[in-house]
Amino acid sequence: MTAIQNFQDGEPARAPTITEPNPRQHILVVDDDPDIRRLNTELLRHCGYQVDAAADGTAAWAAIQETKFDLMVTDHRMPGMTGIELLKKLRAARMKLPVIMVTGHYPQLEFDQNPHLQIEACLLKPYTFDDLLAVVKNVLLAHADGEPERVPPPNWMRQPSPNNLRGGDRSP
Repeated sequence: MTAIQNFQDGEPARAPTITEPNPRQHILVVDDDPDIRRLNTELLRHCGYQVDAAADGTAAWAAIQETKFDLMVTDHRMPGMTGIELLKKLRAARMKLPVIMVTGHYPQLEFDQNPHLQIEACLLKPYTFDDLLAVVKNVLLAHADGEPERVPPPNWMRQPSPNNLRGGDRSP
Protein backbone atom coordinates (compact mmCIF):
# COMPACT_ATOMS: atom_id res chain seq x y z
CA MET A 1 0.00 0.00 0.00
CA THR A 2 1.21 3.50 -0.67
CA ALA A 3 1.25 5.98 2.16
CA ILE A 4 -2.14 7.38 3.11
CA GLN A 5 -2.99 10.31 0.91
CA ASN A 6 -4.34 13.12 3.06
CA PHE A 7 -5.02 16.33 1.17
CA GLN A 8 -6.72 18.75 3.52
CA ASP A 9 -4.88 21.97 2.73
CA GLY A 10 -7.95 23.76 1.37
CA GLU A 11 -6.53 24.42 -2.11
CA PRO A 12 -9.32 25.07 -4.61
CA ALA A 13 -9.86 22.21 -7.04
CA ARG A 14 -8.82 22.79 -10.63
CA ALA A 15 -11.11 21.65 -13.41
CA PRO A 16 -10.01 18.28 -14.75
CA THR A 17 -8.87 17.99 -18.34
CA ILE A 18 -11.45 16.32 -20.61
CA THR A 19 -10.12 13.56 -22.88
CA GLU A 20 -11.27 10.97 -25.34
CA PRO A 21 -12.92 7.93 -23.70
CA ASN A 22 -10.65 5.00 -22.87
CA PRO A 23 -12.97 2.01 -22.35
CA ARG A 24 -10.03 -0.31 -21.67
CA GLN A 25 -9.79 0.77 -18.04
CA HIS A 26 -12.93 -0.04 -16.09
CA ILE A 27 -13.41 1.45 -12.61
CA LEU A 28 -16.06 0.67 -10.00
CA VAL A 29 -16.93 3.60 -7.70
CA VAL A 30 -18.63 2.57 -4.44
CA ASP A 31 -20.08 5.17 -2.09
CA ASP A 32 -23.34 5.45 -0.18
CA ASP A 33 -23.35 9.25 -0.51
CA PRO A 34 -25.14 9.90 -3.84
CA ASP A 35 -23.40 13.25 -4.42
CA ILE A 36 -19.88 11.89 -3.88
CA ARG A 37 -20.69 8.81 -5.97
CA ARG A 38 -22.05 10.95 -8.82
CA LEU A 39 -19.17 13.47 -8.75
CA ASN A 40 -16.46 10.79 -8.67
CA THR A 41 -18.18 8.82 -11.42
CA GLU A 42 -18.63 11.85 -13.67
CA LEU A 43 -15.06 13.04 -13.09
CA LEU A 44 -13.56 9.66 -13.97
CA ARG A 45 -15.80 9.32 -17.05
CA HIS A 46 -14.80 12.78 -18.28
CA CYS A 47 -11.17 11.77 -17.89
CA GLY A 48 -11.58 8.81 -20.19
CA TYR A 49 -12.42 5.87 -17.96
CA GLN A 50 -15.29 3.45 -18.24
CA VAL A 51 -17.02 3.75 -14.84
CA ASP A 52 -19.77 1.87 -13.04
CA ALA A 53 -21.14 2.94 -9.67
CA ALA A 54 -22.60 1.11 -6.69
CA ALA A 55 -24.46 2.61 -3.71
CA ASP A 56 -23.05 0.15 -1.16
CA GLY A 57 -20.84 -2.89 -0.66
CA THR A 58 -23.62 -5.35 -1.44
CA ALA A 59 -24.32 -3.75 -4.84
CA ALA A 60 -20.57 -3.55 -5.49
CA TRP A 61 -20.10 -7.26 -4.75
CA ALA A 62 -22.91 -8.11 -7.20
CA ALA A 63 -21.28 -5.91 -9.89
CA ILE A 64 -17.87 -7.54 -9.33
CA GLN A 65 -19.43 -10.96 -9.89
CA GLU A 66 -20.71 -9.89 -13.32
CA THR A 67 -18.06 -7.50 -14.63
CA LYS A 68 -14.26 -7.37 -14.79
CA PHE A 69 -12.92 -4.16 -13.28
CA ASP A 70 -9.39 -2.79 -13.36
CA LEU A 71 -9.83 -0.79 -10.15
CA MET A 72 -12.32 -0.23 -7.33
CA VAL A 73 -12.60 3.11 -5.51
CA THR A 74 -14.66 2.50 -2.37
CA ASP A 75 -15.83 4.31 0.70
CA HIS A 76 -15.35 2.54 4.04
CA ARG A 77 -18.35 3.45 6.19
CA MET A 78 -21.47 2.35 4.35
CA PRO A 79 -24.68 0.69 5.51
CA GLY A 80 -25.15 -3.01 4.81
CA MET A 81 -21.60 -3.94 3.86
CA THR A 82 -18.67 -1.67 4.74
CA GLY A 83 -15.64 -1.16 2.56
CA ILE A 84 -13.64 -3.46 4.86
CA GLU A 85 -16.29 -6.19 4.61
CA LEU A 86 -16.27 -5.84 0.84
CA LEU A 87 -12.49 -6.08 0.85
CA LYS A 88 -12.68 -9.24 3.00
CA LYS A 89 -15.02 -10.83 0.44
CA LEU A 90 -12.68 -9.88 -2.40
CA ARG A 91 -9.63 -11.35 -0.68
CA ALA A 92 -11.49 -14.50 0.46
CA ALA A 93 -12.44 -15.06 -3.19
CA ARG A 94 -8.74 -14.51 -4.11
CA MET A 95 -9.63 -11.60 -6.37
CA LYS A 96 -6.68 -9.35 -7.08
CA LEU A 97 -8.72 -6.26 -7.88
CA PRO A 98 -6.72 -3.13 -6.92
CA VAL A 99 -8.56 -1.05 -4.30
CA ILE A 100 -8.39 2.62 -3.34
CA MET A 101 -10.24 3.39 -0.13
CA VAL A 102 -11.72 6.89 -0.05
CA THR A 103 -12.86 7.61 3.48
CA GLY A 104 -13.17 10.18 6.22
CA HIS A 105 -11.74 7.72 8.75
CA TYR A 106 -8.83 5.38 8.03
CA PRO A 107 -9.73 1.95 9.50
CA GLN A 108 -6.29 1.30 11.03
CA LEU A 109 -7.55 -1.26 13.57
CA GLU A 110 -9.21 -3.38 10.88
CA PHE A 111 -6.05 -3.34 8.76
CA ASP A 112 -3.89 -4.17 11.78
CA GLN A 113 -6.12 -7.12 12.65
CA ASN A 114 -6.36 -8.29 9.02
CA PRO A 115 -2.98 -7.72 7.34
CA HIS A 116 -4.08 -9.74 4.30
CA LEU A 117 -6.51 -6.94 3.42
CA GLN A 118 -4.02 -5.01 1.34
CA ILE A 119 -5.19 -1.90 -0.45
CA GLU A 120 -3.20 0.10 -2.95
CA ALA A 121 -3.96 3.52 -1.48
CA CYS A 122 -6.19 5.41 0.90
CA LEU A 123 -7.42 8.89 0.09
CA LEU A 124 -8.76 10.73 3.12
CA LYS A 125 -11.76 13.05 2.80
CA PRO A 126 -11.89 15.89 1.98
CA TYR A 127 -9.88 15.61 -1.23
CA THR A 128 -9.79 17.41 -4.56
CA PHE A 129 -10.54 16.06 -8.01
CA ASP A 130 -6.82 16.30 -8.80
CA ASP A 131 -6.03 14.24 -5.69
CA LEU A 132 -8.41 11.48 -6.80
CA LEU A 133 -7.12 11.49 -10.38
CA ALA A 134 -3.49 11.33 -9.25
CA VAL A 135 -4.10 8.34 -6.99
CA VAL A 136 -6.17 6.54 -9.65
CA LYS A 137 -3.43 7.21 -12.22
CA ASN A 138 -0.67 5.89 -9.97
CA VAL A 139 -2.56 2.74 -8.96
CA LEU A 140 -3.52 1.88 -12.54
CA LEU A 141 0.04 2.44 -13.73
CA ALA A 142 1.40 0.26 -10.92
CA HIS A 143 -0.95 -2.56 -11.94
CA ALA A 144 -0.55 -2.20 -15.71
CA ASP A 145 1.96 -5.12 -15.84
CA GLY A 146 2.96 -4.02 -19.31
CA GLU A 147 -0.29 -5.31 -20.82
CA PRO A 148 -1.03 -3.35 -24.01
CA GLU A 149 -4.79 -3.22 -23.34
CA ARG A 150 -4.23 -1.05 -20.27
CA VAL A 151 -3.22 2.21 -21.87
CA PRO A 152 -3.45 5.36 -19.76
CA PRO A 153 -5.77 8.10 -21.00
CA PRO A 154 -3.92 10.79 -23.00
CA ASN A 155 -4.35 13.44 -20.29
CA TRP A 156 -2.34 11.47 -17.71
CA MET A 157 0.78 13.37 -18.63
CA ARG A 158 -0.92 16.57 -17.50
CA GLN A 159 -2.28 15.17 -14.24
CA PRO A 160 -0.33 15.82 -11.03
CA SER A 161 1.26 12.99 -9.14
CA PRO A 162 0.69 12.82 -5.37
CA ASN A 163 4.32 13.81 -4.78
CA ASN A 164 3.78 17.06 -6.64
CA LEU A 165 0.62 18.05 -4.80
CA ARG A 166 0.81 20.56 -2.01
CA GLY A 167 0.77 18.56 1.21
CA GLY A 168 2.31 15.45 -0.43
CA ASP A 169 2.24 12.01 1.06
CA ARG A 170 1.73 11.68 4.78
CA SER A 171 2.35 8.44 6.53
CA PRO A 172 -0.16 7.24 9.12
